[in-house]
Amino acid sequence: MNKIKSCYIHIPFCKNICSYCDFCKFYYHDTLVNSYLDALLEEIKDRYQNDRLDTIYIGGGTPSALSINQLQKLLEGIKKLKISSQLEYTIECNVTDITKEKLELFQKYGINRLSIGVQSFQSKILSFLERNYTKDMIIEKINLAKQYFSNINIDLIYAIPKETIIELKEDLELFLSLNINHISTYSLMIEKNTKLAIQKIEPISEELDSKMYQIICEALKKHGYQHYEISNFAIPGYESKHNLTYWRNQEYYGFGLSASGYINNIRYTNTKNIHQYLQKNYIYEQEIIDHHSAAIYHAILGLRTLEGISKKQFEKYYQNDFVKYFQVQDLVAKNILLETKTNYYINPKYWYILNEILVKFV
Repeated sequence: MNKIKSCYIHIPFCKNICSYCDFCKFYYHDTLVNSYLDALLEEIKDRYQNDRLDTIYIGGGTPSALSINQLQKLLEGIKKLKISSQLEYTIECNVTDITKEKLELFQKYGINRLSIGVQSFQSKILSFLERNYTKDMIIEKINLAKQYFSNINIDLIYAIPKETIIELKEDLELFLSLNINHISTYSLMIEKNTKLAIQKIEPISEELDSKMYQIICEALKKHGYQHYEISNFAIPGYESKHNLTYWRNQEYYGFGLSASGYINNIRYTNTKNIHQYLQKNYIYEQEIIDHHSAAIYHAILGLRTLEGISKKQFEKYYQNDFVKYFQVQDLVAKNILLETKTNYYINPKYWYILNEILVKFV
């Protein structure tokens, strides 16, 4: 039986380390990249169970930082995975790495979706985030990418210290002018061990953060984007199938350094130690998911989305009504948790405080 339909592959190398990034990454080093790719393809060979995949997502780090030969080696190895005719195949790219040669290579190997970390058009914000490109370069590279790909995501980061509402609105106008069909938006989080945390940068006020979030939601909805997940907006039909796998609590492979996966009721995270990984000691920790844990994951992931939780599916898996199982009748009474004939979902006007609401399910 074909159980697992999605696969995440992590490439932990970057040419430039951004000030806010807390993902597992290293400065690009040619020899280390080649050793890593050998180990990664070995892990895939060891652990892949012949499932036919609907989505493949290559993230990082910066996968596009690899050389043409290294990308070819990676994509040739991935070709051994079985794929469905409806495959969504995404690779993350940095603006500066986008070249005609790389785009043609991606196309040749069946990649059909790009995710490009734009973050902002404002030079002061790009400098603060330590992104090494300009507004003109973004426009030029996105236009080049659009010659090869019709399914593109771009990332926007907001809630930057000293960012003004006017600057955010300018960014949104420019994002919309690119005519891209998927936009992911992230409020800047100052995470431990990042350059921003070391510099003791303070986050903006919750009130301003909330106001910026509302401005983004209103602007994107007005231009035809469906706000289908708390941080994600898509022109209908261009929602990320891969990310929906996570939010629907479905199983998936995670290959590569620090990658997470969910297979046979076990959630696992791979090691962040590259020496361990190169010696084939892939897994760092595992969590066996029992019936109740599965219900919690089902709730806290599914309620991030506009579609929410299917009543029928929840009852089938857990032999109980969703609201009764979690005893959240008060959320229904307060119109925080809404229902249709088929689903329960969080009232979008409360999405900004979603984490506080989800605590009730844990």
